[in-house]
Amino acid sequence: MAGAIIENMSTKKLVIVGVILLLFQAFSFMVGGLIAPSPTTAVHYLATKCVDTVKTHHKDSKWFMPWGPDQCSKIRDFDEATAKRIEANNIVFAVHIPLPNREMSPWFQFMLVILQFDIAFKMQNQIEDGSLVTMDVGLAYRDSTLSEWTEMAHSTEHRKLSCNFTATMTYENEGRYYECDLLPFMEVGSVAHKYYLLNIRLPVNERKKVNIGIGEIKDIRLVSIHQNGGFTKVWFAMKTFLTPSVLIIMIWYWRRITQMTRPPVLLEKIIFALGISMTFINIPVEWFSVGFNWTWMLLFGDIRQGIFYAMLLSFWIIFCGEHLMDQTERNHFSVYWKQVGPIVFGSFCLFIFDMCERGVQLKNPFYSIWASDVGTELAMAFIIVAGICACLYFLFLCFMVFQVFRNISGKRSSLPAMTKARRLHYEGLIFRFKFLMLVTLACAAMTVIFFIISQVNEGHWHWGGYTVQVNSAFFTGIYGMWNLYVFALMFLYTVNLGEDIQLTTTITHVDGPTEIYKMTGKEAQE
Repeated sequence: MAGAIIENMSTKKLVIVGVILLLFQAFSFMVGGLIAPSPTTAVHYLATKCVDTVKTHHKDSKWFMPWGPDQCSKIRDFDEATAKRIEANNIVFAVHIPLPNREMSPWFQFMLVILQFDIAFKMQNQIEDGSLVTMDVGLAYRDSTLSEWTEMAHSTEHRKLSCNFTATMTYENEGRYYECDLLPFMEVGSVAHKYYLLNIRLPVNERKKVNIGIGEIKDIRLVSIHQNGGFTKVWFAMKTFLTPSVLIIMIWYWRRITQMTRPPVLLEKIIFALGISMTFINIPVEWFSVGFNWTWMLLFGDIRQGIFYAMLLSFWIIFCGEHLMDQTERNHFSVYWKQVGPIVFGSFCLFIFDMCERGVQLKNPFYSIWASDVGTELAMAFIIVAGICACLYFLFLCFMVFQVFRNISGKRSSLPAMTKARRLHYEGLIFRFKFLMLVTLACAAMTVIFFIISQVNEGHWHWGGYTVQVNSAFFTGIYGMWNLYVFALMFLYTVNLGEDIQLTTTITHVDGPTEIYKMTGKEAQE
């Protein structure tokens, strides 16, 4: 009789497979914790105040370097600008990325820049409620210190200030700084050049009320965040190793399914689809981003992850449902539209949100959906809807898992009437099914737990003479865990065509559904 490997496998062999998978899981955590560096690096910059003596404010104006042989004419602070009668419109805040004597690299993958204003309190120049800062920003690049700067992007951006002055607003506290929130400034999906230059202007127009009521800005601070090159190489190596591993087991799984005389059932199809989505996310196309300026890689990576997680959530629903429903209701995808619908709709909302953010950033890296009130409300609406869909899904899943376990427990009442061999066989089936459900819950729980740990710790632990990079271990460990999960599903649920089980059963279809599939149904017969 043909059955899934998990049903025909002895408890001893199942334990051996479980131990092997645990060893690979531990190895994937160790790769990130002990070999890879921290996933990202944050570099702080203080903008240099340059003076535009030529007063060229149009698009083709020259670029102002904060240091080096062609550095700009600088001032220390705005008091010096006032003394020299330099207008605010002639001041350019310049930031060179990276710091002197360093270079950027394509291995950094992306560059995210956060902005913060240093604003001093003045009784006659306070920050008004709802005030907007208007910035004329430009981004340029070059690959040699001797070459000219090439413009990469130019835009006029608005950012809403959110500042709090903790002291009493009196003349005695003038000069103290507001506590201002960090503002999203720029995101580039590829680091294809060695040097980048940012020029920021704060144009003032009293008649149009541009940059009026924003307080006395003293300095502009930037934080540039990029992926570490060492982590990128470890990440690419993992994807390169895992791609053929999952691809081979997927081809083998589907070949065994198609060798049967019956057509594949829904559960077998959804496992195969899960394998395809895992392979899609594994394919290391990121290698090409090292040699090509593919700024869309961040968006493409989000889409791949979204497809995998949508397929994974759908699989859990269908897996539980196929072991729960009556035989007449099985093997039809349309039965699950109430459960799969929220998954599809929530995924679509997140996709639209991502397109509104990173999709627009392909043309304008300074764009942020959070910069305006309308954009913020729209983004929050998409996130809230996706969160509601996630809650509905979780309730559906918990209810279905409860029903499956209750259904299995009800079948135990018929076990004592069976022969010893058949009773032991069905007890083994129940154990293996519960084992797989618990493994699924453990994988989901580990994902949540390690995510929380990575957010609340300082980034690394010291263990003996070793430094464990917790954040890197989270990424490589969870990524390896879901690959092992999909690998184990396709292996354990592959039909065993060549092994005959010496048990007396009333199931006569050689290529029929698996025994646990039939037994857990409400109308299943012995």
